[in-house]
Amino acid sequence: MAAPAPFSRYEFLIAWRYLRAKRAEGGVSVMTWISLIGITLAVAALIITLAVRSGFRDEFVSTILGANAHVTVYSQAYQDENGKLTRVLKDYAGLAEQLEAVDGVTRVAPLVKGQVMAVNRDETTGMEVFGIAAEDLAEIPRIADPETARGSLDDFENGVAIGREAARSLGVVVGDVVRFINPNGTRTAFGTSPRRNDYRVVYIFNSGRYDIDKTRAFLPFGEAQVFFNRDGVADEIDVSVVEPERIDDLVPALAAAGGSTSLFWTWKDSAGGFLRALEVEDTVMFVLMSVLVLIASMNIISGLVMLVKNKGRDIGILRTMGLTEGAILRVFFLTGALVGTLGTLFGVILGCLFAIYFDPILAFVNGASGGGVWDGAVRGIYRLPAKLELNDVLAAVGLSLFLSWGITLIPARRAARMNPVEALRYE
Repeated sequence: MAAPAPFSRYEFLIAWRYLRAKRAEGGVSVMTWISLIGITLAVAALIITLAVRSGFRDEFVSTILGANAHVTVYSQAYQDENGKLTRVLKDYAGLAEQLEAVDGVTRVAPLVKGQVMAVNRDETTGMEVFGIAAEDLAEIPRIADPETARGSLDDFENGVAIGREAARSLGVVVGDVVRFINPNGTRTAFGTSPRRNDYRVVYIFNSGRYDIDKTRAFLPFGEAQVFFNRDGVADEIDVSVVEPERIDDLVPALAAAGGSTSLFWTWKDSAGGFLRALEVEDTVMFVLMSVLVLIASMNIISGLVMLVKNKGRDIGILRTMGLTEGAILRVFFLTGALVGTLGTLFGVILGCLFAIYFDPILAFVNGASGGGVWDGAVRGIYRLPAKLELNDVLAAVGLSLFLSWGITLIPARRAARMNPVEALRYE
């Protein structure tokens, strides 16, 4: 008669019977529940952590790409007709056309940039002003978003657009007047005197980034040229591309179009340090949460060791009935593996549900604590989304099953090597 194949039906039946056994029957149902709940919570915590990490990075990168240039093009320093070093772009229109012709470029916008002191009554704040054409401003996703902004860009040529945090600091709303003071203003025979201009606030944007909304304002390109003494020139050219994540592959083509005097600064250059810090944090968090899964899996050892001790007589009987060491090992392996598998399954369900409904959960916690859980002024972004990714879920599942199944082999092997004579000697 042929020997039964490994992991036969009777092995599953015995394992399931041991798993459900009460303490009075020599089982360890309490330890089983503790192991199951521990693995469930550990896997759920790992999935939630990975989802929040992915959501934070996605939101952070989205605010960078949605409110800033993917590549900034500016000139090498050179001497102007007065012998002073400058970086202004004289033929900015021609350079913009050359850059726009590069395959993969979606938007090219010449800019004039300067810093001002914004004043409204007794309130003042420092701001960075971007001089930009109205049609170019309308193509910046995070700025020209009618759902989060107030006012209309249709009136942009007749006023100024500022961030919501700057508007809050100055105490202005759409229709109010704000004064900009440029310390490097009008040149006279007696030196340079500050230039002061009043502008009507026609648009208040919400980019999703606190630092941008706090310090940035947009002026019409021609007005900014006059206000910052940039007649006929631009300070830089902002370039947006189809695939920002692959911007490094596009820089050589942009360099060829821009010429030898052009310099390039990508969004990865500006945010590279923070992104690298996020990668390190991701690795550390995964390792730390993996320890939780390991600790939860260790409960399986405790339960199975007690089970093997309580079931010594059964093991001896099964061995005398013809079960091999391999069959006994598989029975107790299945007993622990079922706990690990069910705990992993429940953990995936709990973790995914928590991640899916993370926004209302965080809103509830934030409201219950008085709004101090997530502060945009401290965190930089206004919201913390959770983004479920298949790779993260699979990583959590793989880690949990690897640890819980691997640990189960230790007491299962001990049960398989038990001598049936010793097990039945005192029975």
